[in-house]
Amino acid sequence: MSMNRNFNDFVKKYMILPTYAFFRKLPIDNDLILFESNMGRNYSGNPKHIYEEMVRQDLDKKLNCVWILEDTSTKIPGNANKVKRSRMAYYYYIARAKIWVFDTRDPRHIQKREQGYYIQTWHGTPLKKLGLDMDDVFMSGNANIIEYKCNFYNDTRKWDFLLSQNEFSSEIFESAFAFSKKIDPYKEIWTYGYPRNDVLTNNNNEKDINKIKKDLGIPEDKKIIIYAPTWRDDQFHGLSIYKFVTKMDFDLLKQELADDYAVIVKYHYLVVEDIDWADYEGFVYTLEADQDISNLYLISDMLITDYSSVMFDYCILNRPMLFFMYDLELYRDELRGFYSNVLDEIPGPISKTTEQLIKDIKEYDSEVYGHKYKVFMDKYANHDDGKAAQRVIDRILELKDTDKVAAFKKLKTESKTN
Repeated sequence: MSMNRNFNDFVKKYMILPTYAFFRKLPIDNDLILFESNMGRNYSGNPKHIYEEMVRQDLDKKLNCVWILEDTSTKIPGNANKVKRSRMAYYYYIARAKIWVFDTRDPRHIQKREQGYYIQTWHGTPLKKLGLDMDDVFMSGNANIIEYKCNFYNDTRKWDFLLSQNEFSSEIFESAFAFSKKIDPYKEIWTYGYPRNDVLTNNNNEKDINKIKKDLGIPEDKKIIIYAPTWRDDQFHGLSIYKFVTKMDFDLLKQELADDYAVIVKYHYLVVEDIDWADYEGFVYTLEADQDISNLYLISDMLITDYSSVMFDYCILNRPMLFFMYDLELYRDELRGFYSNVLDEIPGPISKTTEQLIKDIKEYDSEVYGHKYKVFMDKYANHDDGKAAQRVIDRILELKDTDKVAAFKKLKTESKTN
């Protein structure tokens, strides 16, 4: 283990980084756009849906689109090239691309070119505190809150644009990421809605839903529940690899619900597990990690979550949401803390035991939560109209041919004049 680490450090210091420095001296390619989701682990998220809208418009044939992936055998549509993260081709493309479209943070040694644009699409509306707003840190590889915040702050300095789902998020991002025009005139938040949610408007029809069920092998004669909890900061296997943690009693769930329901368990994208669900065959379904959760939203009749931002996406469908928060006090008071009074706003029952959850499922009454649901949707999903990807693409096409250095000089002159 130690020898491998030492060898990797040697290769990085004396081979990769000098070559990367050389690549950074090459001209920027205005037509080169780089996409990455979940640190290259998946083809997913907002970057995926921005790219697929570009494919739909044949822009992938006019631009040089490149996807960063750990598994380059991953099938993706269109004409994009695929490169493995942290290999030589990765450094070449990341040095020359005019535009980066990423949804998570990147390695510290990666630096954006002065002429390039970094569009950070992020990956959710925050219920739990994040970034610079956190009071303590329990994540793998992060023991010191001061060091964590310094690293986080330095990373967000690379971003030029930050995508936001709603005004609530935009306000939170200003403090959590120290990111706004008030702090830096060159930083801009795009409150456009999330491209990954476009399908929830555009594909919410019987034909598309049935096709997804058939493709995934999900039963069509039962109601579908998607269980999508978040990860726990203090429960991890290793760096950025977290455990699937829950107190859900699946035996009881199966006993009480299997006649009418099937459950899709969707791990958070940071969770990596190999759980044997054989005892729940025909009742519990799990899918590959890169399975687009938006498709799972579409085919489900009900969502069960906890503190995950999936609630802000799923509400677009106006379908029942239930909240299994068995560790509410621990999560809120010790691990993360919450923003605002979101818990008072959520339009569904909160349970701490499987028994209560089952009761809530069986007795759910949409009329009880109708008004609360509408208020929730109006606040958190008011920009998710099926056109978010197009709004981002319009800006990408504008930016790719913009001389950033000249534009910033002009902005600086104008700000001095004003």
